[in-house]
Amino acid sequence: MRTYHCFWLLFWAGQPHQSFLTPLSKRTSGFPGKEKVLVLSGNSRRDLHRSKRSWMWNQFFLLEEYTGTDYQYVGKLHSDQDKGDGSLKYILSGDGAGDLFIINENTGDIQATRRLDREEKPVYILRAQAVNRRTGRPVEPESEFIIKIHDINDNEPMFTKDVYNASIPEMSDVGTFVVQVTATDADDPTYGNSAKVVYSILQGQPYFSVESETGVIKTALLNMDRENREQYQVVIQAKDMGGQMGGLSGTTTVNITLTDVNDNPPRFPQSTYQFRAPESMPPDSPVGRIKANDADVDENAEIEYSITEGDGYDMFGITTDKDTQEGIITVKKALDFENKNLYILKVEATNTHVDPRFLYLGPFKDSATVRIQVEDVDEPPVFSRPAYIMEVKEGVPINTVIGTVTAQDPDAAKNPVKYSVDRHTDMDRVFNINSGNGSIFTSKPLDRETLLWHNITVIAAEINNPKQSSRVPVFIKVLDVNDNAPEFAMFYETFVCENAKAEQLIQTLSAVDKDDSYSGHQFSFSLAPEAASSSNFTLQDNRDNTAGIFTRKTRYNRHEMSTYFLPVVISDNDYPIQSSTETVTIRVCACDHRGKMLSCNAEALIHPTGLSTGALIAILLCIIILLVVLFAALRRQRKKEPLIISKEDIRDNIVSYNDEGGGEEDTQAFDIGTLRNPEAIDDNKLRRDIVPETLFMPRRTATARDNTDVRDFINQRLKENDTDPTAPPYDSLATYAYEGNGSVAESLSSLESVTTDGDQDYDYLSDWGPRFKKLADMYGAMDSDKDS
Repeated sequence: MRTYHCFWLLFWAGQPHQSFLTPLSKRTSGFPGKEKVLVLSGNSRRDLHRSKRSWMWNQFFLLEEYTGTDYQYVGKLHSDQDKGDGSLKYILSGDGAGDLFIINENTGDIQATRRLDREEKPVYILRAQAVNRRTGRPVEPESEFIIKIHDINDNEPMFTKDVYNASIPEMSDVGTFVVQVTATDADDPTYGNSAKVVYSILQGQPYFSVESETGVIKTALLNMDRENREQYQVVIQAKDMGGQMGGLSGTTTVNITLTDVNDNPPRFPQSTYQFRAPESMPPDSPVGRIKANDADVDENAEIEYSITEGDGYDMFGITTDKDTQEGIITVKKALDFENKNLYILKVEATNTHVDPRFLYLGPFKDSATVRIQVEDVDEPPVFSRPAYIMEVKEGVPINTVIGTVTAQDPDAAKNPVKYSVDRHTDMDRVFNINSGNGSIFTSKPLDRETLLWHNITVIAAEINNPKQSSRVPVFIKVLDVNDNAPEFAMFYETFVCENAKAEQLIQTLSAVDKDDSYSGHQFSFSLAPEAASSSNFTLQDNRDNTAGIFTRKTRYNRHEMSTYFLPVVISDNDYPIQSSTETVTIRVCACDHRGKMLSCNAEALIHPTGLSTGALIAILLCIIILLVVLFAALRRQRKKEPLIISKEDIRDNIVSYNDEGGGEEDTQAFDIGTLRNPEAIDDNKLRRDIVPETLFMPRRTATARDNTDVRDFINQRLKENDTDPTAPPYDSLATYAYEGNGSVAESLSSLESVTTDGDQDYDYLSDWGPRFKKLADMYGAMDSDKDS
């Protein structure tokens, strides 16, 4: 027999805690009059027979934000196996089981332990099971059910931004889109109107409006002008519950900026402008500035200025300062107070970027009148020309006037002018000028062939005010005069063979002339009268500025005449005719049968800059003789040369080393101790500073007695040197630094210490009295320093 088991859910609906179990078709409020029991069948077949799995849960609904003090009751679980004897135990698992949701294991009552928020978690999935309390085995299979949190209106709409920023062009039409704002509500949009948001405008009317459902903000007023008001602050409200009473709301701020369009033409603040300009103002100098005001900004306020008419249209110009949008009036040409002192201009200011939509507002330009008064200033003299070109013939007499410059004072006073030459441009003082009338004359002779052009500067200054001066360049061209005779183009030195034939061409001549000929030079050649009849050569003029020299006889003998000098007269055809006589050198040479030169008696033809063989031999002999003489002199000088090369030499001499020695400790340079101590002289050593011609044995000098006086000692040594045949034959200095043996302290010199090997003891100086105490302390301290 098949048995069926049923699991019951008791659902309580009442206050203050409500729960719902589907498939209830109607939501009720209030507390029910009796407990409702719903039997659920888990069989999916169409018949009403229950399967072995005798329980299956639908979803529960639980209100969020419960505010009671007790646990919120969710529902009750019950199995048909429960006999009420406590043998069954109900177990709950899943989302929040044991923490958020608890179950009475005996009765199956489910409760929520704390307040729930649908916005945090809208659905909880749990699993329920009934088990035998004694054996722990399930009496029913585990089944899953859902607890869905039911929404209440506990969240106000929130905008996506706290502050919105938007901009639209000024003068926009009504209904122009500005920006769209968006607000969201965290409540459940599928349940009631808790999440249904409606937009409205709280601040910003009548300029703007907002669509209630979309949040689109649009313009609501026509022709909003940026120049009147540029910034607008609009406050938008978003309210849920469809905007009904009791709904929650949120707000946001929208900052709207009107951007500029070119809807304002430029306007001059005044109709007439006055300026003053001194007549000395150079071109491109600014006279003044004018400005037309434009209420627009950026490129819509850019202005271009122009001069449309006026009597100074060609004298003045105007440009636009891009930074300040000002019109700068400048001078185009030099002003002259004496000619015109007042100019009237009409200046126009025009927008460079015009918007065609606003042309109906009128022309986007304006004009004003500018009056410019020219002021008189003291101007320097003005020359009649910007530059002067003058011509003068070379060779003219000094003080010849070659031209005149003219300058006048342009002022009404017409002050007198004086002229001078800038000497920096005429360092040689070739020209001078009359200070009164400006006539330029020569002060030195001119030569075209030396300098063709002279460029000088003339200064004109007012006599009353020399600071007012001006300069003008004067270009002086020196014209040519036929004052130079033609001459050979080069130096001609030719030769003729001894076996030459008569009428043979041996040289072609050409000439040049330093003078300038406008029609071209024409030279004529001829032999000088003294050589025309007796010459051995003839000259033929070719009529093309060249001439040829020909032989007159058949043979020439170089032994009879080695060189011929042929005078040639060259003349030009200018006026006055200039001529010169040039000489051609012709040498007679030996040639072969083909006319090729072999040798001439003048070696210059072959070696023009060399020397003959005899001269070279003579020079070589002289050099050899000089070398022999020099070598002999050196050998003779070497015999008498002192050879002081050893420190063992005991003679007293002045030796120049040309350097600074090392003091008394420098024992390598010279043995000074030998000179200081007469007893250290070695009698067997010979003098080695010169080579004696006759060998003498050195004399033994008697040692001075211990009590010999210093004067006697010096006299004795002087006598010995006078009578010594081995003494040098030249002046020498004998040094005697002998102090004698009469002193108790003997010699105090430190020079003699270089001959001793050991250190000296200076302690005995302390016994000599107070005069030697300081000396004893000094030497005693030195010894102690060395020991340390």
